[in-house]
Amino acid sequence: MADKPTIVLVHGFWGGAAHWSKVIVELHRRGFDRLHAVENPLTSLADDAERTRKMVNQVAGPVLLVGHSYGGAVITEAGDLPNVTGLVYIAAFAPDTGESPGRLSEEMPPAAFDNIVPDSDGYLWIRQDAFHDSFDQDLSQEEALVMAVTQKAPLGSTFGDTVTAPAWRAKPSYYQVSTQDRMIHPDNERRMAARMNPRKTVELDASHASLASRPIEVCDLIELAARETAL
Repeated sequence: MADKPTIVLVHGFWGGAAHWSKVIVELHRRGFDRLHAVENPLTSLADDAERTRKMVNQVAGPVLLVGHSYGGAVITEAGDLPNVTGLVYIAAFAPDTGESPGRLSEEMPPAAFDNIVPDSDGYLWIRQDAFHDSFDQDLSQEEALVMAVTQKAPLGSTFGDTVTAPAWRAKPSYYQVSTQDRMIHPDNERRMAARMNPRKTVELDASHASLASRPIEVCDLIELAARETAL
């Protein structure tokens, strides 16, 4: 590619920008030198979409948005900006108008749904003793421990926030399904991917944390999207 886009990475629930660490290193190795990872507050879809828009608006030139998990809902809501050339969903929610991550999960509950617990302040956590089995069973015990201890809990109300105008209806989209996902049902991922009619769908034998366990294949999809949506 003569002019690679800026890639903006958007994390999901129970994670932060550092969840993209292996993807960042691999993309940089491949020559993508304009990389940003949003640190979203996880306080509401509106807050997170606005934070993502602000980062995109700081970029001169084309942007490829990449969302993991709930980050898919964020890029769906924030991806309508004119310099966003494409959307990449990594084991992610891709709600339609009026849909929320909570509603989508209730329609097709994932295996680890019961391991999400509220605290007294209204935040939702994955039980630390169940985190490895729920979120990232294909990572090492040590990596899973760090993710469990450093998890960033969303406000529970965020699960119910609905998308207004899904950007995937207007922007080229790409989707990676994790076939061993226990946080979003794999068939739910397939359903969301199919209805957006993506340019490419990739299935990986991976946990919800495919961005950490399968960064090479995730970067292959991101690189394909960057190439095909280049201006």
